[in-house]
Amino acid sequence: MGIDVNAPIFVISVAAELADMHPQTLRQYDRLGIVSPSRAPGRSRRYSQRDIEMLREVQRLSQEGVSLEGIKRIMQLQQQVNGLRQRVDQLSAELDQVQQRSSDMGRVFAAGLAGDVVTLSRGQRPPAARAASRSGLAALVARSRRVMALPAGKGAAVETELGYTADRGDFFRSS
Repeated sequence: MGIDVNAPIFVISVAAELADMHPQTLRQYDRLGIVSPSRAPGRSRRYSQRDIEMLREVQRLSQEGVSLEGIKRIMQLQQQVNGLRQRVDQLSAELDQVQQRSSDMGRVFAAGLAGDVVTLSRGQRPPAARAASRSGLAALVARSRRVMALPAGKGAAVETELGYTADRGDFFRSS
């Protein structure tokens, strides 16, 4: 069992030693809001392992020439990035759950009576066709009546499922 990195267990003298800093420097960082430790019931500062890591990062940035105000802004941005990463992880998990549920529901798409796309549940069929309410080419195909076609250059009619006159360019029904 490991130590919780967020557990406030180090007093200021131990934290200063672990971070290789003077305790007064840690107090200054606390006043500036750069690294703010937890407080014990007696109002004494308690630092966590994560606070120690932040103090080391502050020291590194300071040695590279970054001002304390710049360090404070960098630390705020790092906290914001960490918060956003957690939110992305949370939303990704929620999206996975929704996708799993939606795949279980299994929506199906089919062609409706008028040629439009309709959504159905798995195993469900589109409503039965009402031939009387349809018109045009869709009605001709749905009724499956035999039609006569006159092929171009032929004098005799040929019986087909769906006729097309080559000379007029339109569909017709036989009587």
